[in-house]
Amino acid sequence: MSEKFSPETSRGHEEPVWKAAAAFVPPQWIRSIFPYGKGNVNDTYLVTLSRATRAESSGSSSGEIAGNRFILQRLSPAVFQQPDLVMANLGVVTEHVAGRLKDLPLPPGRRFELPRIVRTLKGQDCLRDDQGFCWRALSFIDGAETFDHIKDEGHAREVGWALGLFHRLLSDLPPERLADTLPGFHETPRYLRQYEVALAGDGFRQSPEVAFCMRFVEERRRWAGVLEEAKSRGELVVRPIHGDPKVNNFLLDRKTGRAVAMVDLDTVKPGLTHYDLGDCLRSGCNPMGEETPDWEKVSFEPELARALLSGYLIYARDFLTDQDFLYFYAAVRLMAFELGLRFFTDYLAGNVYFKVAWREHNLLRALVQFKLTLSIEAQAEVLQGIIREMRQGAA
Repeated sequence: MSEKFSPETSRGHEEPVWKAAAAFVPPQWIRSIFPYGKGNVNDTYLVTLSRATRAESSGSSSGEIAGNRFILQRLSPAVFQQPDLVMANLGVVTEHVAGRLKDLPLPPGRRFELPRIVRTLKGQDCLRDDQGFCWRALSFIDGAETFDHIKDEGHAREVGWALGLFHRLLSDLPPERLADTLPGFHETPRYLRQYEVALAGDGFRQSPEVAFCMRFVEERRRWAGVLEEAKSRGELVVRPIHGDPKVNNFLLDRKTGRAVAMVDLDTVKPGLTHYDLGDCLRSGCNPMGEETPDWEKVSFEPELARALLSGYLIYARDFLTDQDFLYFYAAVRLMAFELGLRFFTDYLAGNVYFKVAWREHNLLRALVQFKLTLSIEAQAEVLQGIIREMRQGAA
């Protein structure tokens, strides 16, 4: 859908969106609703109001609409089966970050924020509609924009800066205060088991691309547990993580180009910092992005990794251990492989998890990530050298 929703056009399948928005503000205030962003899971909309307002807030991290826009989302029931826990995590994290920012002042001219929960007119954190879907509203972060690809090394450094700050602000939050809303998320051995189930089905057709993916997975399954095994040995510790720090979940100020926010906090949970850092590097250091049709040309750019890590360590060096650095390379390699495995599994299963535009969409996405993994492996020595250099600088 590319058209906006308005009182005149809100009919049929559009009506639930309009009704959901009207649960958060008086309906006569709603001027338009547009589909917003490119998420693969939730349905997201930008709601514009006919008047600027500021709802009463019971706290610094939730309840507000500042200005005349807010984000409306319908959480995917296939992914988030306990939306109340998702909202509880969001409240814990935004409140903690707001408090920590008072103790950790940023350099002059810098700002950082997270989306705040906007409550319904009845004071609820989210709305359950007649079909059982969960709708929630979040504050809109003005004057900022997202990008699907890293533009240059300066952009990469800003993304790293924001992720490092996010991890630093949450480093003293006990992970047990967060619910595990996605059990097994980023545990690659679990995805291998799901892959084996999908492979035994008949919801796909054989092709050279499918055969390539199958060989690729078989050749790498033996090290799929590298991070989970390190956690079991006590070499890596569980901390609060974002869970999905792709490049387009970082907002940059339109005027200065500086990172000002992280969004899409549905996947916040206890986990390994390496899942976040590896996923961010995987996403940020592939200039062609996840959706390119030219998957054979995909490559991982080490200098973007150097820039991203240099920004990340400005704040992250305060809590990282020597053992953490030892698993940086494994993290970026594994996250590229894992996402490719998840896309391929979803393709084999009939595209039941990720949104797709055509039948082979998830197959293409898998090929992109597997080619990225190959590029990471081919540059292992270079990347490990960059990590050693960063480790020495952080000492």
